[in-house]
Amino acid sequence: MKINDLIVAELARLEESKTFKYETALESAQAGVVKVKKKDVVMLASNNYLGMANHPLVKKAAIDGIKQYGYGVASVRFICGTQTIHLELEKRISKFVGAEDTILFSSCFAANEGFFASITNEKLGLDHYKDVIYSDRLNHASIIDGQRLCRPETTDKKIYNHADMAHLERLLEEDRDKNYRLRIVATDGVFSMEGDLAPLHRLVEICRKHDAMLFVDDSHAIGVCGTSGRGTPEEFGVLGRVDVLTGTLGKAIGGASGGYISGSKELISYLRQKSRPYTFSNSLPPPIVLACIASFDLLSKDKSIVKRLQTNTAYFRREIKNLGFTILDGTHPIVPVMLGEASIAQDMSAALLKEGVYIKGLWFPVVPKGEARLRAQISAALTEKDLDRALEAFKKVGKKMNVI
Repeated sequence: MKINDLIVAELARLEESKTFKYETALESAQAGVVKVKKKDVVMLASNNYLGMANHPLVKKAAIDGIKQYGYGVASVRFICGTQTIHLELEKRISKFVGAEDTILFSSCFAANEGFFASITNEKLGLDHYKDVIYSDRLNHASIIDGQRLCRPETTDKKIYNHADMAHLERLLEEDRDKNYRLRIVATDGVFSMEGDLAPLHRLVEICRKHDAMLFVDDSHAIGVCGTSGRGTPEEFGVLGRVDVLTGTLGKAIGGASGGYISGSKELISYLRQKSRPYTFSNSLPPPIVLACIASFDLLSKDKSIVKRLQTNTAYFRREIKNLGFTILDGTHPIVPVMLGEASIAQDMSAALLKEGVYIKGLWFPVVPKGEARLRAQISAALTEKDLDRALEAFKKVGKKMNVI
């Protein structure tokens, strides 16, 4: 059978099972209100939490990046792809998240893939060893794929129930007398499907007690959580106490591209030598680097940006519940509006777009069967008028579809 025939059959199956995903093209810059099919619609599906993707100062910095340093570097870091601005951005991130040092990647996906294999697949002076990774059941695909690169003969992998600290402790206790070289606990800081936060204060305590390394992907928290946007460590009062902190520059920090790993100086120096996605991928283009520096500058100087995001989030969460919709409670700008069936999520997403709201549905296998939802994502770029317009559309469509 030809490969194209197999692909056609699989596409038909995906469409029939309601897992087929259609893309909707934007005709404008990413912002609180975007243009789709020549119509202005309220954006509730973007990771642009702080509105940095279209912020005038961030755009100016990106333009300056091209003027001063060119479009791209055409090289990996260790050959001739390191400019002074790359080093400056790494310093800015380290200071912001409370780490000794930082290493940049093309994405956080690449960072997560680059971390696990470079640690567990290397002897580090020992000929015979075994490591173990304890991973939250709802961790992001990039963490899962990163762990798949770990060789089974050197790494055991165990799953603990979502945010279940008692289960994690039981697993660690069961392994207390096993002669593992390294114990690594891996978790998202914010889980992107639910919008809930990992209990980092408890994780720090548990990892210290069991001599385990704590790895946190804070992609949906950097710039979002904590009083100044320093992520879940700030939110839970453990800033500077997470062993390995990864994150993205492609969401709240501006939404272009890029990721990072922050940690001890020794760890980062080691990763510069051993992490394959870092060694063999071009370094970040200058426009992105200078734009990210500008974003971190804005975050450090203007506390109102994070405050506006949190105010908008609280307002939307309160009012969508008042309309009669069921949401997953929390404080994060990811607001899952629970609908149950995939077909309802698909139909409601399409109906809301016609009413001027851009929002996407999530259904199995992205979320469990029977838990289909619309995932609203609130931004500091939205005004209260924008939110009210979106809420009015939810009210109209929800009543028409007998959801409320």
